[in-house]
Amino acid sequence: MAERRSKHEIIFDILNLISSKNGKVKPTHILYGGNLSHDRLKKYLKELIDAGFIQKVEEKGKMYYILAEKGYQFIEEFKKIEEMTAAFGI
Repeated sequence: MAERRSKHEIIFDILNLISSKNGKVKPTHILYGGNLSHDRLKKYLKELIDAGFIQKVEEKGKMYYILAEKGYQFIEEFKKIEEMTAAFGI
């Protein structure tokens, strides 16, 4: 059985997904790309907005989430931590 993702890994996955889509994505793309239930998606999106990692915007009647500077910084720092833990074999 596969290991469950940690909260930090889920946050990284969401932010990285938004980043890979030029920093702007519809919520359904996050839902499927992040492999999350609708309830968990809402919880994480609210948390990320409140923390200043992403912003919710509406364009032409459609809802999008865009990556804020703080979100880009989290991605970079998380990658550094992943590299360091891999280097130590953890």
